[in-house]
Amino acid sequence: MGDPHLLSSAHSASATTYSARKHPSPIDEPFSDPSPSVTKRPRVAAEPSAPSDAAPHPEAEVRSLVMMAGGIYPLARAEGLRGLAAVLEKVDAGCSVGARIADCCYECAAELMRDDDEGVRLAVVRLVGLCAQKFSARMDIDAKGHGDLMDLIFLQLSSMARDMCTKVRIEAFSALGKMQRVSEGVLLQSLSKKVIKTDTMSIINGQKLLPKIKIPCAAGIFAHGIEDEFYQVRTAACTSLGALAKFSSQYAEKALDLLMDMMNDDTEAVRLQTLQALFHMATYGYLSMEEKHMHMFLGLLVDANALIRNAAHKILGLVNLPKLQMFKSALDGLITSLEKNPEEQDIYGILFSIGKNHGSFSANIAKHLAKEITMASHGELILDKPRIKALLIVSISASFSDDKHKKLDIPSIIFSHTISLLEKVSSALGDEVNEDSILSYLCHKGGMPFWGNRSISTEFGVSESCKVETVEIGAKVENTAKTAKCLDRVLVMQSMESILQTVEVAWTMKMSSDIFEAQTILRTCKEELKVLAENSAGSIGAFSSFLCEYLHAIHLIIEIWQLIKLDNSYTFGLTSHDILLEKFNISIRRMEYCYAGLNRELEVQVLELSLLANLFGLSKIGACSKVVLGKLLWIISRLEGLCADGSCELSDFSREIKKALDANPNGDTLIGNIHTLFELFHVKPTTDFGMVKEISAVLQVCDNSSENPLSYICGLPVGVSFNISLWNISSHHRLWFRMSIGESVQHAFLEFSSFEGNEEVKNGSMVVPLDATPMAHSFVLRVCLLMECSYGISTNQGGHGGPSDCVVQLSDELDVYFFSTGQR
Repeated sequence: MGDPHLLSSAHSASATTYSARKHPSPIDEPFSDPSPSVTKRPRVAAEPSAPSDAAPHPEAEVRSLVMMAGGIYPLARAEGLRGLAAVLEKVDAGCSVGARIADCCYECAAELMRDDDEGVRLAVVRLVGLCAQKFSARMDIDAKGHGDLMDLIFLQLSSMARDMCTKVRIEAFSALGKMQRVSEGVLLQSLSKKVIKTDTMSIINGQKLLPKIKIPCAAGIFAHGIEDEFYQVRTAACTSLGALAKFSSQYAEKALDLLMDMMNDDTEAVRLQTLQALFHMATYGYLSMEEKHMHMFLGLLVDANALIRNAAHKILGLVNLPKLQMFKSALDGLITSLEKNPEEQDIYGILFSIGKNHGSFSANIAKHLAKEITMASHGELILDKPRIKALLIVSISASFSDDKHKKLDIPSIIFSHTISLLEKVSSALGDEVNEDSILSYLCHKGGMPFWGNRSISTEFGVSESCKVETVEIGAKVENTAKTAKCLDRVLVMQSMESILQTVEVAWTMKMSSDIFEAQTILRTCKEELKVLAENSAGSIGAFSSFLCEYLHAIHLIIEIWQLIKLDNSYTFGLTSHDILLEKFNISIRRMEYCYAGLNRELEVQVLELSLLANLFGLSKIGACSKVVLGKLLWIISRLEGLCADGSCELSDFSREIKKALDANPNGDTLIGNIHTLFELFHVKPTTDFGMVKEISAVLQVCDNSSENPLSYICGLPVGVSFNISLWNISSHHRLWFRMSIGESVQHAFLEFSSFEGNEEVKNGSMVVPLDATPMAHSFVLRVCLLMECSYGISTNQGGHGGPSDCVVQLSDELDVYFFSTGQR
C-alpha cells in the first residue's frame, strides 16, 4: 500500500482552493455554471522520487499525471488527463486507495473544466464521466453524506454539454447517459427549460433538494441537445434520454414527448437512434404509449427506410397499449406495412407478440374474426390475404397470453383456420416449442383429429387459458424432438434428390432445340438449392452449396456448347468463348479446392468436368498445346488412381479420352472427335456426400464506410487493419490478400501464426500495408482473400510477390474507403 499522504500532496500548491470545496459546486448565482474558472489550474509541488528498487504505486503515477495536467502546455494537460483516466479504469473504487485516486482525479478534472483548449476540455469530460461511474460503484457514498455528489457531477456535465466545441458536447451527452443515482428533481430539470425554483426545504416529488445544489445550469439541457445543429450531438442526446428513463417513470413520460418530436428529424441516423432509445425504454417497461403519440408512430410503419420500419415493429412488440382503439390502430398499421412490403414476414411475429401482450384485446379480435369467417359466402375465406393471416395470428396469440385472471374464450373455428399458418405460429413461439406439439394443440382445439392417439400437453409453457386435456397416445411419437430433426434431414435429402432428377432431365434437353428451357430449369434448381444451403447447417449445408456450384458449371457447359455448335465467333464477339471458359474453370476450381472431405464419386465428377473444360479449350485453339496435353494426362492419371481399388469405374467419356491420348500422344485425334466425346459426357449428380466441409473466409475492416473513410497521405504507404475469420483452413493452405485500385493490383501473404482457434474456425487480425497510394483526394481499395491452387503442373502465374499458381477466391470482395489528408 502506498503512502496515504501521497495524493494529497499532489495538490499542495492549491490547498486553499481544494479545502474550500472538496467537491466543486455551482456558485450561488441563479444561472451559475458548476465548472471552475480557467485561471484555477492545479499547481502541483514536486516531491522526492521513490527509491529505484521500489515497485511503482498507482498513487505515484497519479501524482505525476496530476503535475502534467497542471502544466502550461495544452497538449501536456490533455495527455495528463487521459493518463489519469487510464489509471482510474484499472483501480477498484471500493478500496481506500481506489477511492482516493478517484477523488484526486475528479478534483483535477474539475479544476480544468473551463480550460481554453478544446482537447483539454474533451479529456476533462471523459475523466469526469469515468469518475462518476467509480463514485456510483461505492456503496458508502450516501452513508458519508455525499448523496448530492452525483447530482453535482450531472450538473457539471450538463454545463459542458453547452460547450462551443461539438466533440465536447457529444462526449458530455454520452457521459450523461451513463450517470446513475441522480435525483429525480435534477433529471426532470434536464428536460424542462423552465427553471424549477428551490429554497431551503424544497421538495420535488417527495424528495428533498438541498439549497446548495443549484440546478439552473441543467435546465432543459436535453431540450437544447435535440435541437443542436449537428446531428451527432442530437444522436448522443437521444441515446442518453432513453438510457436515463429507467431511473424514473415521471422522467420517462416527459422524455417520451421529446423523443417523439425527433421522429421528424431530417437525418436518418438521428431517427434510427431515437427508435433505439424508445426500444431501450420499452425493454425496461418505461414506455407507455399515449394516443397523442400514435399518429406519429404509426407513420413509421410505412416509412420508406426498411431499417426504420423494422425498428418500429420491434418497439410495438414490447409496448403497452392501454386502449382497444390504440390496439386496433397498431394492428391496422402493421397490416398496411405488410401489404406494402410483403417480403417483411417478421411482421407476423410482431403481431403475435402484440396479441400475446394484450390477451383481452386479442380475444375481442378473435370473436369478430370468427363472425366474419362464419358469414363468408359458402363458408369460404381467402386465407392468402395478409389481413386475414394477420388477424388469425393475433387471435391465436390470445391462447398464449399472460392474462391468467381473465377467461379468454376463443372460437374453435379460429384454431382450425390457423393450421394453415402453422409455420408462422411456430416461428413466433420460438425454439422452445416444437412444431408437432403446436399442430396437435391446434387440431385438438379446432375439433380435428391428429394422428389418432396423440398426447397434447402444455410442454411449451403457455398460461392456464391454453391448457388442454390430455389424450392417450401410442409410442410412435415419444421422441418428438429427435424425430423432427431426423424428419428435417430426410425432407432435405428428398428435396435434393428431386432437384437432381430435374437437372438430369434438363441435361437431356441440351441436344434439342429447347435449350433455353433447359437453362431456365437449371436456374430454378440452383435457386432452390441456394435456399436449402441457407437454411441448412453442417455437411448438408456445405453439400447444398457444392451442388449450387455444380449446377452453375452445368449451365456454363450448355452455353459454351451452344457457341461451339454455332461456330460463329463474330456473332458473339471474339472473347465470348474465352470469358465463358474462364468462368467454367473458376467454377471447377471452387468445387475442387473450396470443399474438403469430398468422397471419391464426387472427386471423379469434378475431374471429368476438368477434362471437359480442357476439351473446350482445344476446340477454341484448334491445335493441341503441351500445357493442355499435360493437364489432360495429369487428370487421367488421377482418375485412374481413384478408380484403382474398384470402388468406382472410369466413365465412357474418360475412357475414350484416355484411348485417344494413348493412340495419338499429340492429341490430334481429340480435336477431330470433340463433338463425339461431348455426347459421351453425362451429368451424374449424387446425394451421397459423406462429411463435406466448405472452406471459406470473411474479411472485415472496422469503422470504415463511404461516410467514414480511412485517412492517408498521397503517395505514401498506408496500413489497413483487417479482422479475418477462416473456416476449415489448415496449415498447408496458402492464402493471399489481393488489393486492387483500378488496374493496379498488389498481393500480400496471409500468415496464420497469430490466429486463434482450431481447424474448423480460426479468427485473427492483420495489418496489411498498401505500398503506394494514388495522388487523388480519395479512392476505393477492393480487397479479397485468395487461396493458391496447385494442379501438379505450375502455371507460374505469380511473380512480383504474388501467388505462383492458379487461385480461387475465398471471400467476398470488400470495399475499403480512403480520404486524403495531404500530399507528400
